[in-house]
Amino acid sequence: MKNHLTRREFLATSAAVGAGLATSGLLAQESFKTRLRKAVIVGRPTEANLKPIKEAGFDGVEVTDWKLAAKDAAACRETAQKVGVPIHCVLFGWAQFNKDKDAAAKSIAEVEASIAAAQAYGADALLLVPCRIGEMPMPEAWEFQIEFDEKTGHLKRVAAGDNDKYKAYMEAHDQAVDSSIEAVKKLIPAAQKAKVVIALENVWNNLWVKPAFFQSFVASFQSEWVKAYLDLGNCVKYSPTEDWVKALGSLLVRCHVKDFKLNENGHGGKFVDIRDGSVNWPVVRKALDDAAYSGWMTIEGGKLSLAEHSKRLDLIIAGK
Repeated sequence: MKNHLTRREFLATSAAVGAGLATSGLLAQESFKTRLRKAVIVGRPTEANLKPIKEAGFDGVEVTDWKLAAKDAAACRETAQKVGVPIHCVLFGWAQFNKDKDAAAKSIAEVEASIAAAQAYGADALLLVPCRIGEMPMPEAWEFQIEFDEKTGHLKRVAAGDNDKYKAYMEAHDQAVDSSIEAVKKLIPAAQKAKVVIALENVWNNLWVKPAFFQSFVASFQSEWVKAYLDLGNCVKYSPTEDWVKALGSLLVRCHVKDFKLNENGHGGKFVDIRDGSVNWPVVRKALDDAAYSGWMTIEGGKLSLAEHSKRLDLIIAGK
């Protein structure tokens, strides 16, 4: 009886074992300490729209209906739990903390209501973009070279050379920082009471456009109830995505999964389906692991089917 393998047999056997491990998920996860969970975004969760999400292999959902009354949100929570896809976050979106006093007060009241809705949904995070600025001269995404005061969060310069032409932008940015800090501090007690983290995002609002700058802003609250929500595709036009992950580190509480294809010269580009763009997903996965991020990866946008999105997100989570 033959008790050894030829080289060809050994290679064939090794390949088969490797394929089996990859199929079972053991090979994909063995090199990572963290566990990432898959989600997509829905409006109002119903059994009809949650079941296909569950069947496609997703672990949960993020909802956009922040105006829902608490009793109705609680009913949605029960439905989501029944289907097996819990609601992990509520997407509030843009506030207007940097506008006039009345607009800012209205935004604060709306965010408070959305925190209550998130609690009723069973979510423990709320995506909040404090404000946005624009319609004045500012550097292109690839031109930003930011220097800022770490104590105040105010800008010293935004690009190389003469910054006089960006004076209006810098003033608007400083005002947005001050008003955002004031508003978010007012919201922390509500977040703490509801046990819902305020997850700040800087989604193309022309604010905090470099990793260290955004990290400093989020860290300035010194609160476990204020963290960062990072869109892994939105940020790549300013700096490589992994640089944002490394800068935010333990401040990172949620991630949106999106992709952006930079032009050949690195200047500008367009959104594409995940894994078709310029985000270096294996490097980003390693950075998330190094940051000890075990959390949700929520797909935002894209034209792919739920099944294809799920498959591609599996590859990202596996570090491929």
